[in-house]
Amino acid sequence: MLRVIDTETCGLQGGIVEIASVDVVDGVITNPMSHLVRPDRPISPQAMAIHRITEAMVADKPWIEEIVPHYQGSTWYVAHNASFDSRVLPEMHGEWICTMKLARRLWPGIKYSNMALYKSRKLNVTPPPGLHHHRALYDCYITAALLIDIMNVSGWTPDEMADITGRPGLITTFSFGKYRGKPIAEVAQDDPGYLRWLFNNLDRMSPELRLTLRHYLGE
Repeated sequence: MLRVIDTETCGLQGGIVEIASVDVVDGVITNPMSHLVRPDRPISPQAMAIHRITEAMVADKPWIEEIVPHYQGSTWYVAHNASFDSRVLPEMHGEWICTMKLARRLWPGIKYSNMALYKSRKLNVTPPPGLHHHRALYDCYITAALLIDIMNVSGWTPDEMADITGRPGLITTFSFGKYRGKPIAEVAQDDPGYLRWLFNNLDRMSPELRLTLRHYLGE
């Protein structure tokens, strides 16, 4: 059993306002759970505009410490961008699997948001009615369908997926320099000399950037 988990928060720094999960057992999505949570800080206007969870909706809800035990007990936890969910849920003591990193490994050069992969992979899943993208349970269903697709295509075991998650992953888009915002695959095709210059001249680079440059330089 793999437990797919998702959180909605007050902002990029955390403060959980909703948590949800589904289990994937033998390729079947089952055991949905979701809870609204009283956060430990105000909800930012930017976050509220995305998930549409208001202060009034969570004012009388339990704290996350009261809710977390419902979600514990799995060997593997799965999330899209697991580095974020694992950071806001340090109480989860299983191995984490990141469907974003797995998708980047399997299908380089595409868009990797949950909904972009839902569309490009033509995932067959029906989230619960009355919810929308960026509500935790809705996104759990999308991530679970993506996980099943990844496992069917790759044949990876949970241990292998957790191992890949723990390694540096390829970066898809430049976040700095003259090609900021450009897909790295596109720059590699149009201006490979720039990648070589970066590789030879950057004194400090992240393991992810080093791996990405080596990948596109064929080293």
